[in-house]
Amino acid sequence: MFDATLHIPPFNVRLRSPLAAVRRHVDFFYPKAVLPPDRPAFVDFDVEIVLGRGLRRVWRPQVRFLLDGAEPFFPLPAAQAAPMFEWGMNWCVAQRPLGWLVMHAAVLARDGAALVMPGFPGAGKSTLCASLAFIEGWRLLSDELTVLDPVDGLLVPHPRPISLKNASIDVVAAFPGARLGPVYRDTRKGTITHAACPPESLRLAGERARAAWIVFPRFEAGASLHIERLGRVEAFTLISEQSFNGERMGAPGFEALCAMFDHVSCHELVYGSTAQGLEGIRRICAP
Repeated sequence: MFDATLHIPPFNVRLRSPLAAVRRHVDFFYPKAVLPPDRPAFVDFDVEIVLGRGLRRVWRPQVRFLLDGAEPFFPLPAAQAAPMFEWGMNWCVAQRPLGWLVMHAAVLARDGAALVMPGFPGAGKSTLCASLAFIEGWRLLSDELTVLDPVDGLLVPHPRPISLKNASIDVVAAFPGARLGPVYRDTRKGTITHAACPPESLRLAGERARAAWIVFPRFEAGASLHIERLGRVEAFTLISEQSFNGERMGAPGFEALCAMFDHVSCHELVYGSTAQGLEGIRRICAP
């Protein structure tokens, strides 16, 4: 039985599982996250990944994700135990931290200035995020979740593996320094894998950043590079749709998001290749 507390900034996660695949996932992607057993730590999320009930332990075996003993969603095939941990963690962060505003967006930083890329399905957000981290040297705060602290108006790093699917897997595998884990087929998202977070991003996980650019990327095969400036009202409306807990945050979340827009320029980016996407970001984020 694997039983350890992981520090996955800014959270502490107790993870228990009898499954070897989960242990291998932690060893590969979170080798320095395990806290010493004698180090007391407040646990934000108490997670278990366990085998299914009854016949589902042996016949077409399944795995279940438990948070504080409750099961928030349906089981998955046992072969997807490791991805289930990542998807479950996304759910935990999106649903639980009421003190922070959480949005579905990749976020990277350079010299303390952050680039926020909200993600609509099929937009190519994760591939572009990986290319900025591995090719351009941007610091990865998160591939999936932008966490905004209303107190100081800064974005809180939550560096974890970058989720890749389908055609993006081979693209990112060729990036310098990219370390990809096992490939999982026939998931609800198709064929997926994960790229390990760059070590420098993990080292600097305690450094927050201020949003400077909000870019809505959209990959279209064969498209020419197109950059369009967006008005703040339109961008605010679009990113509000990507907020997981905005309604529960109420006025503090709304005011924090409004304040974030005081410091940003907003753009739509259409591109037909990774090279075009990178060129578009260079133009948008040029000094």
